[in-house]
Amino acid sequence: MTNTYPLRVGLFGIGLDTYWPQFEGLEERLKGYVAQVAARLERPGVEVVNLGLIDTPPKALEAGHALRRADVDIVFLYVTTYALSSTVLPVVQRAGVPVVILNLQPEAAIDYARFNALGNRTAMTGDWLAFCAACPVPEIANVMKRAGIAFHQVTGVLEGDDHVWREVDGWIDAARVSHGMAHGRLGVMGRYYNGMLDIYSDLTLQAITFGTHIEIVEPDELSAIRREVTDAEVSARLDDFQREFDVQPDCDPAELTRAARTSVALDAFVERHDLTSLAYYAEGSPGSENEDVLTSVILGCSLLTARGIPVAGEYEVKNAQAMKIMDILGAGGSFTEYYALDFNDDVVLMGHDGPGHTNIAQGRTKVRPLEVYHGKVGRGLSVEMSVQHGPVTLLSVVEEGGGLKLLVAQGESVPGPILEIGNTNSRYRFPIGARAFVEAWNEQGPAHHCAIGVGHVADRIRKLGALKGMPVAQVC
Repeated sequence: MTNTYPLRVGLFGIGLDTYWPQFEGLEERLKGYVAQVAARLERPGVEVVNLGLIDTPPKALEAGHALRRADVDIVFLYVTTYALSSTVLPVVQRAGVPVVILNLQPEAAIDYARFNALGNRTAMTGDWLAFCAACPVPEIANVMKRAGIAFHQVTGVLEGDDHVWREVDGWIDAARVSHGMAHGRLGVMGRYYNGMLDIYSDLTLQAITFGTHIEIVEPDELSAIRREVTDAEVSARLDDFQREFDVQPDCDPAELTRAARTSVALDAFVERHDLTSLAYYAEGSPGSENEDVLTSVILGCSLLTARGIPVAGEYEVKNAQAMKIMDILGAGGSFTEYYALDFNDDVVLMGHDGPGHTNIAQGRTKVRPLEVYHGKVGRGLSVEMSVQHGPVTLLSVVEEGGGLKLLVAQGESVPGPILEIGNTNSRYRFPIGARAFVEAWNEQGPAHHCAIGVGHVADRIRKLGALKGMPVAQVC
């Protein structure tokens, strides 16, 4: 998709205009601090809307209008000194987006000896006021609570406090996910896998919760597009396969050609509908064109997933959403489920047939021929990979009680033997142990699929839940 609507981050500092004529240099000092925060918020793909220091209720009203006009996605409120809550409420009410309060003082502690040596009590008070960020936060919190406005806090030091900027980065990442999901287009093609009740999902609820547009698309259209694919396009895609995959020598050239033709068609199909993710499942009548297409999509879907357009099989809409969240976070997001436990090594064996996320594979992803797609129609080529060894995060979007929640766990992908059956397969170790993990995860009532990503990003997912007002359950 074209980045027509970039992520916009609003920033305003607050102060009290009564102080400026009383304490020389204080206003300029605090404006400088706001500029420092603005510089730290700057990053690729983010527009910072910095309104500077707001110090009166009329300016606050004006700031609220400015943030609404700017179409910001999140607001950072930087408390520089004591300020009236009436300089906050009009801004956040009119902006109508999540608010993060930055309670940051300029240094870790006041230099008491230097301060007391100033000699001039007016100068001392002015210096003290520059450290008074914590003072009005209870007042602001009280008013926002009474107004029903959710807020989040980051408390610390303006410079040299890694905790502060890790938290700020986390909130921006969470806002990026919320923004990306709200501007996403999820294609749903085909139908649910018969009888798999846990994956049935309320599409309207997905649209309401995440803001994602759901585009219902047809397998017949994909088949029609494939008819128009040229031999030159197929040849180029076969070269892509050799570059992107470790194609095993027992793969039938005719099957590779069939998969390449379908892969080119998939790219055109996704582009035509401007899709940012896809959930699919269909079988087609035996011997039909649709069946031929749908039994040759695995390599093309894997390439799409690696390009940031995650594809979930078995029409698993909830997991397509979970995969997209992980993708926006830069963690990957591969389709998986657990199928067995190794009690000797205390690990959980997880994987799935169908597409894999090749960008998070341990080594190159193999392409293997299968005589049968287990539990599904057809035969052909499939991918085999393990997720990179190291820290991982599991994410499930869970539908329950008329709403959605996020279920997350952190663990580690570890080396060891896997099943070489032409599927994605990995070994995962969790800090609470394999037995406790599966019981704790099951207790939350997820569907049996989930998204796996590299790195530990549970803090980002918890922040996403906070921004969206969604419950988040973390089992480890």
